[in-house]
Amino acid sequence: MTATLIKHPKGDLLIDTGFGRDIAQHLATLPLFFRLLTRYSLNKTAREQLQSSGYDLTRLRAILLTHSHWDHISGAADFPEVPVWIPPAERSFAHGEDFTTAPARSIKSLHFEEYRFDAHPYLGFAESHDVYGDGTVVIVPAPGHTPGSVIVFVTLPDNKRYAFIGDLAWQLEGVTEQEERPLTQRLADVEPRLVRENLAHMATIAARYPEMTIVVAHDPRSFASIPTLVPKP
Repeated sequence: MTATLIKHPKGDLLIDTGFGRDIAQHLATLPLFFRLLTRYSLNKTAREQLQSSGYDLTRLRAILLTHSHWDHISGAADFPEVPVWIPPAERSFAHGEDFTTAPARSIKSLHFEEYRFDAHPYLGFAESHDVYGDGTVVIVPAPGHTPGSVIVFVTLPDNKRYAFIGDLAWQLEGVTEQEERPLTQRLADVEPRLVRENLAHMATIAARYPEMTIVVAHDPRSFASIPTLVPKP
């Protein structure tokens, strides 16, 4: 369960947040059958890792969610001073009655800020949101797993490119082989057809741009080329 820090002169972003210090309380809001199927361990939270590395938390401009499920939003509770960016469709979903977003509704300190997509195509997606206006962080809608799921494309100064696809797939092979997640499709994907279409789209992008790193939120191999924060001695 991961969080990724993106540094930018106009303010930094945290893509997803992983588990927060209150993860046990967040998990308790989910149905019994889900809790019985779920095991987890909590190490250092994203906030603790940032603080132990000496990171200046005032630089954090926003938390950018790929979607609002418990394992992506839990850590946002540890950043009450930081806005959580979310598209309107995902905000409506998070405030609805779906059991998968009960943890999000339980976090009273969340401060959602909506962003919207412009009619500017990006890598074959019809709409996009260029966060800084310089092409370094571009968000595209990728609904299916949730109504407001997104993909975040990041381009570094050395032109190395990443695509943070959240839970569009659980493993890299989900993209390269266009394999869906049968159990999750039945329990958590709100519109499997859209997941299938977005997987096919990402497979095309991956084939056309093999230098781009596809970052699947729950596949540790995706993060091999991303440096980790080092605690101060």
